[in-house]
Amino acid sequence: MLKGINLTLLVGPGVPVPAPKPVIDSLQGIQVNSGKDNTGFELTFAVDKKSELTNTMLPAGYFDPIITRVIIIVTLKGLPHVIMDGLVTRQDFAPSNEVGQSTLSIKGQDLSVAMGLVALTIPYPAFPDVAKIYSILGRYAFLGIVPLVIPPIIPVVKSPTQGFDSQTATTDLDYVKALASRLGYVFYVMPGPLPGQSTAYFGPDISLPVPQGALSVNMDAHTNVESLSFSLDGEAKKIRVFFILDPVTRKIPIPVPLPNVNAFKPPLGARPTPPARVDFESNSAKKSTTEAARDILGFLMNNTTAISGNGSLDVLRYGRLLKSRMLVGVRGASHAYDGMYYVDSVTHNIKAGEYKQNFTLSRDGLNSNTPAVAL
Repeated sequence: MLKGINLTLLVGPGVPVPAPKPVIDSLQGIQVNSGKDNTGFELTFAVDKKSELTNTMLPAGYFDPIITRVIIIVTLKGLPHVIMDGLVTRQDFAPSNEVGQSTLSIKGQDLSVAMGLVALTIPYPAFPDVAKIYSILGRYAFLGIVPLVIPPIIPVVKSPTQGFDSQTATTDLDYVKALASRLGYVFYVMPGPLPGQSTAYFGPDISLPVPQGALSVNMDAHTNVESLSFSLDGEAKKIRVFFILDPVTRKIPIPVPLPNVNAFKPPLGARPTPPARVDFESNSAKKSTTEAARDILGFLMNNTTAISGNGSLDVLRYGRLLKSRMLVGVRGASHAYDGMYYVDSVTHNIKAGEYKQNFTLSRDGLNSNTPAVAL
């Protein structure tokens, strides 16, 4: 690809192997989108009437959906990074009247797509939430998925004589995500860190507190991004009022207003954005004290941010790979918008002789609360 950057493409059912020469020769570009919920990819190939890829390999099932696994590894300065490990879900073929202009696109998602294929009905009597997650993820260990589960802060376990939770005609993926949403948690499958291995994370939405190299804009020779812009949504923040019945009579509702602050993601700004809206959660009064406390904590762990940023960079100039779900510093964007940000998503755009990344950032509050950022 480029000096100091190498690309490895593994394709195949079960255990993928290095892609053969006809595949590499036809490859036009790779796009990998790593977001908050999942990671997707797209491989684009240029083919013609005599292409071995479309005449032989494709009819033989080389890129068959669901059974074909794709692993993409980028080696930067001798250090390998697994940016994709997933299954093919779609093929798009666009023949053209122009010679050599026909294109074949192979799209797919991370290994979590395997969890959304079969709707199941499974009872979980006296199962705590963490046991449910381990029981579900254990069914996908053959794919190399390693679970990383953070137990709920307020566990709720029902006695089998009083009823129990069930997964009713629901896929494993939908059930796990619904459970995560109820707890204020997130669930995603992250490729790597080793080829053929992925990490299934179930827990609070926490960005790794290891700051990446700063994104520099409007700094002459020190500029390492191609574009960077920010916006502040004054209506993003809100106050939610929960109602809890008094513990004595269990008849008088007590309002509990909660601010729109994420307990696990500090604002990162010295001037947090004030809330502009108020809404009410009335169903909490019908629940037990433990269940209401769980819902309140879930709200405090799954809140929105008011400031968002978008930009693009050239990996060769940046000198490293920008990774999602981590922190990154920004400098040169004025006193109001400089400082630390959460990296929400990163899109890798790889072509022959070119490696660029688009990214989105977020935080709450203007003005940096840190004196400096990591370079």
